[in-house]
Amino acid sequence: MENQLSSAQIAAFRHDGYLLLKGFVPAAACDDMLAVAREHVQQAVAPLEYEAEVGYEGAPASLDAPGGRTARRLRAAWQRDAHFRAWASDPRLVAALHQLFAEPVCVTLAHHNCVMTKHPTFGTATGWHRDIRYWSFPRNELISVWLALGPEHVDNGGLQFIPGSQRLQLQPEQMDELDFLRPEMPANQALFAQGISLPLDKGDVVLFHSGLFHAAGRNNSDQVKASVVFAYHGQSNPPTPGTRSAASDDILLD
Repeated sequence: MENQLSSAQIAAFRHDGYLLLKGFVPAAACDDMLAVAREHVQQAVAPLEYEAEVGYEGAPASLDAPGGRTARRLRAAWQRDAHFRAWASDPRLVAALHQLFAEPVCVTLAHHNCVMTKHPTFGTATGWHRDIRYWSFPRNELISVWLALGPEHVDNGGLQFIPGSQRLQLQPEQMDELDFLRPEMPANQALFAQGISLPLDKGDVVLFHSGLFHAAGRNNSDQVKASVVFAYHGQSNPPTPGTRSAASDDILLD
């Protein structure tokens, strides 16, 4: 399998916990996925997750409240359309992940496997968290792959990271009951000060470690932001039997 990443890129991922691949996906492929996403949001093609179901601060109180049926994500992207499957199994992406895992790559359909849609007005912010908080695998060594289908920046709820935070050893009191960093803790405030915003253009891809703290603000623009997100693990790190992580298929990609 041809190498996609340089030794410097691999070292950067190990150190920072994330790696930006600029212009990795052609605009035409992004447009195809975006067209499907828009159609499925408009037609409410199940399964969806609505803002009211998430329960984050500022979210509509119920599905019947104003904005309650604002789509937060289109679930089951792999099963939803061939365009998403083609991207999730793209040989160039799999080759890059193989280098980072140093072994064959599996995509998990139990987590992410979605199109995130952040809407103006009712698209709520997401606090500082790490994906591994609700995943069950022997090792915290998964990689989330985020594809921007259009521009993403701080004003429309783009990604924010705390570089290197996948290596942190935290105290239990730093986390709330949902495993978000508690903003009132002085130790956490020092971490927040290290956070960066990562602006993305259409076709940019971010690979980030399952233990990396990340967040996203509200969408203060007048356009819906859409991103395709899948999660991957190495073949030797399968989901723990009997958990939510093992409830859906794992697919070996190479």
